[in-house]
Amino acid sequence: MGGSVTIRVRSIILVLVVALVALAAYLVGSAHTDSASAAGVPAGGLARTVTMTGKGELTAVPDQLTFHLSVVQTRDDVSTAMDASSATLQRVLAALAKQGVERKDTQSTGLSIDPVYRYFNYQPPQITGYHVRQSLTVVVRDLRNGGKAVADAIDAGGNAVRVSGIKLKVGDTDALLAKARDAAVESATDKAKQYAAATGQELGDVLTLQEGHRAAKPRPLYQAMDSAALAGAMREPKAIPIRAGRQDVSVTVSIVWQLA
Repeated sequence: MGGSVTIRVRSIILVLVVALVALAAYLVGSAHTDSASAAGVPAGGLARTVTMTGKGELTAVPDQLTFHLSVVQTRDDVSTAMDASSATLQRVLAALAKQGVERKDTQSTGLSIDPVYRYFNYQPPQITGYHVRQSLTVVVRDLRNGGKAVADAIDAGGNAVRVSGIKLKVGDTDALLAKARDAAVESATDKAKQYAAATGQELGDVLTLQEGHRAAKPRPLYQAMDSAALAGAMREPKAIPIRAGRQDVSVTVSIVWQLA
């Protein structure tokens, strides 16, 4: 008698446990279905999305010129060499200012003071003087003044001036990139709409948008010449060895849409 009562109690407890497990499974499944539906995912679990990439490419004509400039003077002592270098640099800066180069467009990049040695056979070298080099980068914001600015700087400094690294660039690269981004998004959207329409669907909300690599590719823009030849060529407009060329900018985007 007591054994049968015990068996019945165990059976009831087992039935209750099974019922609770079934209820919990139902509630979890219902919550999962609701969240999937809210996210636009069908009951089958496959998200209805379309992913497309687009590329925006623009070409601009450079409107600014940059170059590196150094002034080198050699004297018997450091103080005299430093004074001579600074005086020459001031003449160069004054010449650049006449071509519209402002103080903010010149930046010092280095100062070096090096001894000059005279070497003897079987004797220690002897210091005979000092080289002082002052270097800076120059930005000419109006490309029309670029050639004249370089030539005037060389004329003002004479043989003490060294010019290198002449490059052309687009001044407002942010505006150029903004237009390239618009073109990239438009390209991706057009392709996504085409695929959605081909399958009888429409684009919904944008789920993600990621910008890929962007690059600015300047073309070769100048011919290398020594300072004297460069100054002589720039005095004659027809012989200026600087050409505007062009600069390419590209932006790539990847966009994921939900299908309505």
